[in-house]
Amino acid sequence: MTEPLTETQTIKLIPNGPEIPALGVGTWSWGDSLFWQYGKEYGADDVKQAFEASLAAGVNFFDTAEVYGLGKSEELLGQFIQKTAVPVAVATKYFPLPWRFNAQAVAETLTASLKRLQLPTVALYQVHWPFDFLMGQKTLMNALADEVNQGRIQSVGVSNYSASQMYEAHSYLAERGIPLAVNQVQYSLLHRKIETNGVVSAAKDLGMTILAYSPLAQGLVTGKYTVEANRSPAGARRIDPRFSQNNLRKISPVIAALNDIGQRYDKTPAQVALNWLIGQGGVVPIPGAKNANQATQNAGALGWAMTAAEQKTLGEVTTPWL
Repeated sequence: MTEPLTETQTIKLIPNGPEIPALGVGTWSWGDSLFWQYGKEYGADDVKQAFEASLAAGVNFFDTAEVYGLGKSEELLGQFIQKTAVPVAVATKYFPLPWRFNAQAVAETLTASLKRLQLPTVALYQVHWPFDFLMGQKTLMNALADEVNQGRIQSVGVSNYSASQMYEAHSYLAERGIPLAVNQVQYSLLHRKIETNGVVSAAKDLGMTILAYSPLAQGLVTGKYTVEANRSPAGARRIDPRFSQNNLRKISPVIAALNDIGQRYDKTPAQVALNWLIGQGGVVPIPGAKNANQATQNAGALGWAMTAAEQKTLGEVTTPWL
């Protein structure tokens, strides 16, 4: 994958390109009331404090998308950036809707995102899903390459791409002399399929970084949800079978291992789970943060490293999720 983590735990997306911390902030929940409880359980002030707490902890990489909150996430992030002097690296995404069938659609969509973000350029622009429809990957990648050459995006990424789709996208960009920087995929201790389906192997082969979304498995590895606690989740999690009592029993050995390692370093299970991902090398987890406390807690995954033996222990206890 990309350069190994340095002592300060940063990763370069591309050679001579944007450098980001080995931990980011996912902002799907910012402004989204359809899947999340924005406007009910938390609001703009809460996510603003999450933004500020992240920067205070040295986490200045934020991942958003045009579809998050139907543009509200980008708007909020843009407003917050305008009020800080701290450099911020922004990643956003293009959704390949069926009626977006030419290169002009890419340019127009990026223009709208940059307007909401109040930025002239973004560190990373990703294709949200590997849908082809009428445009096709070659046209799409060439349109993104054009935007790199114009300076409106600094690096190109994809999201939810398979290994073969990664190679295809990479080949089209390579024809233009542009590297494919990242593939953003679901990756956590309870979702390790990218280790066995070729995605991790392809990322290493192509020198790409993995951006890990849902790195806390929607909160399952935080220790907040256990059989003993019998706590009912809110929002979309309410109908997720992973939060059933039966599944919570299955993951109890994982939670026990996370607690055991966490006690040695005075870290929470969530911080241990995120640190395990960072320790894989070339992986940047992007957990969500709806408030300052969550942002500060997430940042506690940085600045330390568990031993190889502890990494192995967590790997072994989560083999059922490979």
